[in-house]
Amino acid sequence: MAIANIQPSQLFINKDKLKHISEKYAGCFDKLSPIPIVKLGHEIIYTDGHTRAYAAYKAGVDEISVYWDKDDLDWHSYDICVSWCKKEGILTIADLSDRIVKPDDYKILWIDRCERLHQSVGQKETQICRNF
Repeated sequence: MAIANIQPSQLFINKDKLKHISEKYAGCFDKLSPIPIVKLGHEIIYTDGHTRAYAAYKAGVDEISVYWDKDDLDWHSYDICVSWCKKEGILTIADLSDRIVKPDDYKILWIDRCERLHQSVGQKETQICRNF
């Protein structure tokens, strides 16, 4: 699927994870594991794999392997996360270019935010912030 046609559901990328993925797949992004997506409302979103998708995008890849995520996830929380993204102007993976942050900042800015979201909607665990 075209990378540009998939809506992100997270606001930040972990710089260290991105470096790891970029080095691991340098020159062979066709070997990336397929990235899970789902149709939420009228659009297709990433449920995971934002770092892999971003690394592929930065390497000049236009299309990535995907699969339909069949996990029973917290779709209400995903909807909120997609709304956050849209509010911040994150409509494609390319829009995360200025949101690559150090691991400590990633935890504060994204993981902790997800935990607060899940507490507010009554969830004990998060699947949204697993993104590797």
